[in-house]
Amino acid sequence: MAHPQLTADEALAAWLEHLAHERRLSPRTLEAYGHIARRYLAFLQAHRGEAQGLPDLGTVTPAELRAHLAERRSGDKPLNARSISQNLSAIRTFHAFLDRRCGVPAPQLALVRGPRAKASLPRPVTEDQARGLMQEPGADPDVEPWEAARDRAVLTLLYGCGLRISEGLSLTRADAPLPDALRITGKGGKTRLAPVLPAVRQSVDAYLALQPFPLTPGDALFRARRGGPLSPRHVQATVQRLRGRLGLPASATPHALRHSFATHLLGAGADLRSIQELLGHASLSTTQKYTAVDAARLLDAYASAHPRA
Repeated sequence: MAHPQLTADEALAAWLEHLAHERRLSPRTLEAYGHIARRYLAFLQAHRGEAQGLPDLGTVTPAELRAHLAERRSGDKPLNARSISQNLSAIRTFHAFLDRRCGVPAPQLALVRGPRAKASLPRPVTEDQARGLMQEPGADPDVEPWEAARDRAVLTLLYGCGLRISEGLSLTRADAPLPDALRITGKGGKTRLAPVLPAVRQSVDAYLALQPFPLTPGDALFRARRGGPLSPRHVQATVQRLRGRLGLPASATPHALRHSFATHLLGAGADLRSIQELLGHASLSTTQKYTAVDAARLLDAYASAHPRA
């Protein structure tokens, strides 16, 4: 049903409400979609010289959309091909909502194609590098013992359970001692079970035995130096510092530990479908990237070891 009285901004607010409460997208994704759509509407208003109403959004031409994407690829902070594709995807999702919920179709925009982004493969660390990252916090004399235990526990959790940073930091005091399997809510509200290795449980127990703050069951499990919840930025900065001491490349990030979890499982014989479930990927095609990583590792091993290579 059409709502011609709505402004473009009101249509945007309705779309974000739909994404938050019906699609249950994460706050970070909502923020990104909102930013993309607001830039798009601002471009249309400037390009057309007047505020846009809901019916106006059905008359956007392919040329106008291409001009907007071209603008995003230029200027002080130009977007790369991958980001342009993400912008186009968000704008298409917005227009699909306008078609379904507001009766304002824009089928002409299907003619717009995004740039071809070079497919990027996950960049895992080796087993020895992962072990080094997990052990190194204890060798830092400038860090309190409980903080070193915390950093080791977080990194062991990311690698041992294949978690995203946000998933690891979402654990509460009620989750520890860790059970045999953690119930993790990931992207899009998708829930999965993550088996817990004894080494992961032991590292979290060691942190709990040393951390100095009284925690209620609902408090975040991992705490910062002053007692507040540990932030993702701290974990990223910690790994940046550790990889500098270990001589690891910039690709050795907290998220690389999740990639390593998958790649090392695949190398040990785990099947793709099981890895998909463990990672919480909605699509098997996402998980299949790890087969290319593992194949590359095997070819490197072959090239370095075969006498005729």
